[in-house]
Amino acid sequence: MNEPKRRAARHSLTGTGLYIALFLGLTALAVAGYWMLLPSSADKTPTNVTKPPVTTPITAEPVTPDVPEVKPEEPAEPVQSVVEVTVPEKEPEVTEPVTPVAPRLIVSPLSGETVAAFSMDELAYSETLADWRTHDGIDIKADAGTQVLAASSGTVLSVADDDLMGTTVVIAHDGGYETTYSNLQSVPTVAPEQYVSAGQVIGAVGVTSLAEASMSPHLHFSVTKDGEIIDPQEFLKS
Repeated sequence: MNEPKRRAARHSLTGTGLYIALFLGLTALAVAGYWMLLPSSADKTPTNVTKPPVTTPITAEPVTPDVPEVKPEEPAEPVQSVVEVTVPEKEPEVTEPVTPVAPRLIVSPLSGETVAAFSMDELAYSETLADWRTHDGIDIKADAGTQVLAASSGTVLSVADDDLMGTTVVIAHDGGYETTYSNLQSVPTVAPEQYVSAGQVIGAVGVTSLAEASMSPHLHFSVTKDGEIIDPQEFLKS
């Protein structure tokens, strides 16, 4: 081959080689950049991203929860401690039987006119003794032999013949009272320590009183309370 053709061929190869080399270099750069830009193997693992479910807001009326009614507790009653106390047995009391007492009945010992009144504050003239003296009872006029009654129930204390007042009967009653019946007939119908009822006959009107001998037949009736002389009329009205 001639020289000019060799040069032309060399020149042609040289230009073509240059383009090939340039192309290959660019290709290598492109590949290298591509690999650099690609993510790593770890990055190549697909990541599953779960999207939150789309919820549609619901508009509803507010619901009031049912709250049970709480009643206030009643205060607890205080607990009292019980202490047992042993009470010694008492011996049965011996009581005396009670005797019922009947209401006191008072009657007039004699029905008749009062001829001499009770007088302990003022002196009264005595026709028999012809002087002025007190009068500790009342004189009730009646015929001789007229029955005389016990003014109230009681016990006969004495039956005696008094020097001035004649045959006299004294009876004790409840409440500290004593009644005295004078100028009776000499033989009364009761005896000492005898119990008599109100209205029971104890004797009869007589004329045995020397201090009142000038007077007509009558009963001299007197009363004492706890030993003190009182008006017989007050006793008969009580």
